[in-house]
Amino acid sequence: MISTRSALGSKPALNDSGQAEPRGFFLRYASPVLTAVLVDAAFFLKRLQRIYGNQPSEAAAKQLHRTALDHLNDEKGRRVSRLYRIFVYDAPPAQWKGHQLISRKSVDFSRSPVALWRQEFHDCLKSLRKVALRLGEIPTSHVNWQLKPDVLKMLATGERKWASITDEDFRLDFRQKGVDMRIGLDIASLAFKKQVSQIVLISGDSDFVPAAKLARREGIDFVLDPMWATIRPELYEHIDGLRSVCPKPEQVAANNKVGP
Repeated sequence: MISTRSALGSKPALNDSGQAEPRGFFLRYASPVLTAVLVDAAFFLKRLQRIYGNQPSEAAAKQLHRTALDHLNDEKGRRVSRLYRIFVYDAPPAQWKGHQLISRKSVDFSRSPVALWRQEFHDCLKSLRKVALRLGEIPTSHVNWQLKPDVLKMLATGERKWASITDEDFRLDFRQKGVDMRIGLDIASLAFKKQVSQIVLISGDSDFVPAAKLARREGIDFVLDPMWATIRPELYEHIDGLRSVCPKPEQVAANNKVGP
């Protein structure tokens, strides 16, 4: 049976200096390994909240950068690879404007705290060393209101009645478009042009499999970092390594637990 945790060698995040390449790197190491780190931002932020809780936008962007740089180090914290670039894939904040379903109050989602947080997150990423931000889109023509899952469950079990439903029980269903396509295109481009010798993908999505198979056929070392999330067993055969460099969620919870 394949273990659901990441492979041996995974470790807590290191205290990285934040430099993409340490001073004197080429003179001291001259590593032949050139690594590109690709990050699915939506997945990263979901796991970041699971591990560390809610974070300010700047702190989240810097944690993403540190996590990517940690993949250049071995288990003892020694830099063993050179960084080609950190590619981050996300969608811009939704610009949807409309009305609430129940109260019919006007809503401008572009001014919501969620949208403002995301924009600040993107702005901070753009200022970081060797980060390339790849943005998809959120089509506003296909936005729908949906009942929150826990509310739907309570309605189904009879814990709540339709008469008690309010605006707070609904959420907007925003669907990113073009993000997975950009990840696949960049993996193919990096592989065919021989720009790197290693690709690290921080994601938990299985849609990357065709691109990963292509990269491996071109001789690229393909490593997946699911940030300790469980992945499907069949994905193991399509990657060259599985490594999470962030702390386990339960480890952080144990460290933060206050004694009686």
